[in-house]
Amino acid sequence: MNWDWNQLLQWPNVETPTDIWLTQLFIIVLCTVSVNFIMMRVIDVLDRLINKTETLWDDALLEAARIPLRLVFWVIGLSISVELLQAVTEQANELFDLAPKVRQIAFIIIIAMFLNRFISYTEKNLIDPSRMRKPMDQSTAAAVAKLLRVSVIITSLLIILQTMGYSVSGVLAFGGIGGMAVAFAAKDLLANFFGGMMVYLDKPFRIGDWVRSPDRSIEGTVEHIGWRLTCIRTFDQRPLYIPNAMFTTVVLENPSRMFNRRINEKIGIRYDDWQKMPGIVAEVKQMLIDHEELETDSRTLIVNFDSYGASHLEFFIYTFTKTTQWVRYHEIKQDVLMKIMAIVNEHGAEFAFPTRTLHLVSHNDDHPATGLENDNTEDAQHVHR
Repeated sequence: MNWDWNQLLQWPNVETPTDIWLTQLFIIVLCTVSVNFIMMRVIDVLDRLINKTETLWDDALLEAARIPLRLVFWVIGLSISVELLQAVTEQANELFDLAPKVRQIAFIIIIAMFLNRFISYTEKNLIDPSRMRKPMDQSTAAAVAKLLRVSVIITSLLIILQTMGYSVSGVLAFGGIGGMAVAFAAKDLLANFFGGMMVYLDKPFRIGDWVRSPDRSIEGTVEHIGWRLTCIRTFDQRPLYIPNAMFTTVVLENPSRMFNRRINEKIGIRYDDWQKMPGIVAEVKQMLIDHEELETDSRTLIVNFDSYGASHLEFFIYTFTKTTQWVRYHEIKQDVLMKIMAIVNEHGAEFAFPTRTLHLVSHNDDHPATGLENDNTEDAQHVHR
């Protein structure tokens, strides 16, 4: 087979021998594959270099471009191949006429893919504590990223429709009329959507916060905030899916945003130890002031004799811990209560426990048996021998 090598360098036509244009087609495909391979190696080298920098944008840009770049070269290679086939085909084919529009739509989709990937990687970097000194709030970053992605998708669809020959103004007009019908039919869905928007804007809670509602049986850790639903993981590890519209009507507490946790306990000692009460109260108060884990400078601290109980004298402590962590709070509370027990014991007093006085009456005696008697004779129990 005698080849004219100059023909390989010329664009083919219907008179070009089959073996020539097939070879040209093979070369185009081979070049496309080779360029893709080289591009991936170059991106890998750039990735290693960029990881050494502190800039976040170059990381997101490179990762976002990794797949779209490969697709760009494949679209270019396939477009050239289609044009080559069209040049050597004698009969007109409508599929070849669609090739330019398909190529334009493919490039629009690739650009949209690149932008969405760039938004996603940027969002991930902005909330990563290892990359940011002050990471952005996860809920805010997710909300902004979702809005940007929706904007990219809608804009891309409108450009694609314009490329296909449809009037964008007509589409928008039809969308306005159809939007009213959709809004009426999907009012609950829209209510959840705008409820989600209020959560993102007002920020009553974030992912990871512990929330609870006195109005509803809602309590747990926020796991995910979506456009329609918010997922809260209860303390028994059950997922609770709540429509966002509910957050516009219920009262919600966010204990995760407490500055301190409160210790409010009542302690009772025997009536026999009433003279030791002032010393116990004073020493307990000083112990709380000296405690390193309690916030006594900027928060209320009260230790006072409070009331006369049925079988004890009662004093109470009212103070706040520096930590808000639940487990650590209980450890500090335990330490405080144990130290109070030690103080009461050092003063020679005892903790009271419920008691009952029995008034014993004998029919053989002129007088009732002596002993401790309850001042309230109506509550005394008469046991007859």
